[in-house]
Amino acid sequence: MFAPMVVALVPDRLQGQPHINAAGMKIRQSDAVGLAVRLHHRALALQEKAQLQSAKSSCSRALRILIRTSGRNHPDVANGSQTLAAIYEGLGNHTQAEKLYLESLKILRTIREDSLELEMLRINGITGLAGVLVTQARYMQAEQQYKLALSNAEKSFGANSIEVSGVLNGLGVLYKYTGQFVPSNRCYRRALSIAQRKSARDHALLATLYHNLGGLEHARGRYARGEPFARKSVVLRQKVLGANHPDVAADVAALAAILEGLNKHEEAEHLYRRALAIFRRIYGPQHYEVAVNLSNLASLYQARGSTKRARKLYLRSLAIKKECLGSLHPDVAITLNNLASLEQSEGNVATAKARYGQALRIFKKALGDDHPSTQTCHANYANLVRK
Repeated sequence: MFAPMVVALVPDRLQGQPHINAAGMKIRQSDAVGLAVRLHHRALALQEKAQLQSAKSSCSRALRILIRTSGRNHPDVANGSQTLAAIYEGLGNHTQAEKLYLESLKILRTIREDSLELEMLRINGITGLAGVLVTQARYMQAEQQYKLALSNAEKSFGANSIEVSGVLNGLGVLYKYTGQFVPSNRCYRRALSIAQRKSARDHALLATLYHNLGGLEHARGRYARGEPFARKSVVLRQKVLGANHPDVAADVAALAAILEGLNKHEEAEHLYRRALAIFRRIYGPQHYEVAVNLSNLASLYQARGSTKRARKLYLRSLAIKKECLGSLHPDVAITLNNLASLEQSEGNVATAKARYGQALRIFKKALGDDHPSTQTCHANYANLVRK
C-alpha cells in the first residue's frame, strides 16, 4: 500500500560575524557612554546564555544612551542596533529584527570612513538582514544580500578568511531551503575548509557547519551520511555552551530527525523530547523551534501508528507556525502536508485532499514547482486522487 511521504524539517543555523568590542568602535571617557558600553557587554553575555528578555532590556537601554550621547548616525548606534536585532531574532520577532538591521545599514551608509571594523559591521548587518529574509521565505532578496556580503568580505578580509566562511554558511542555508543542494554543499564545504584552518576545533562556527551539512544530507534523504555530521555538531557545541543551551538543543533536534530517517525511533524520541524541554524552558511554548520539534515528534508518532498523539502535535505545531511565520510560509505547508498524510492514512480522504491542496499552493508560490518539498507534496496529492 502506498505510504504518503512525510516531510520533516531540520532548520539550518546561521552564524553571524562577531560584534565589535564594547558598544562600538572605541571606549570614550564619558560616564554615560561608559554605562552604555557596560550595558552592551552585559547584553552580549546574556544573549550568549540565551537569557534573551534580559539581554533585550540591557541592549535597549544601551542603545537609548548611545543615541542621546552620540547621535543617531554613529557607528556605536549601528553596532548596538545589530546586537538588538539578533536578540529579537532569537525571540522570534523577525519584523523588529529586520527593522533594526535596516536602520544599522542606513547609518553605516552615511559614514565615509574606511576601516576593517566598519567593514565588519557592514558585513554583519548585511548577513543579519539576509538571515531574516530567509526566515521570512524572501529568498531572492536574501540571495542578493548574501552575494553582496560575500563580495565585500572577500575584498576586505581575503577569500580564505573566517569572515568569508560565515557568509558562505548563510548562503549555503539559503540554497538548501530553495532546493539547490549542490550549490549549498559547495558553500558549506568551502566554509568548513576555511573554518578548520582558521578556528579552534571547538569553535561555534564549526559546530554550525556540521549541523548544516547534516541537515543538507537529511534533506537529500541520505540519512546515514548526515548522522556523523549531526553527532559532531552536538559534541562540539555542547563543549562550548553546555548541555542545556538552545543552540545545543537545535543540534540535538537535527540529530533526532536524521535518526528518525534511519528508523532509530527510540533514540530519536528521547532527543526530540530533550530538545523540546530546553526550547520550552528558554523560549516559552509559542516559539518557532517548539513548533518544529512538535511537528517532527508528531511524524515519529505517525510512523509508529500513534495517530491520535500525532494529530494533536501537528495541530499545535500548525497553530504556532502560523502565529510566528504567517499562514503562507513553506514551513506551514510542511505541517499541512504531514497532517494530510495522517488524514489519508486514517481514510479521511476529503480532509486529506483539502490539506494537500492548501500545502501545494503554498509550496508552489513560495518555492516553485521544482522544489523537492513541492514535488513530495504533489506526489502525495496525486496518489490520493488516483486512489
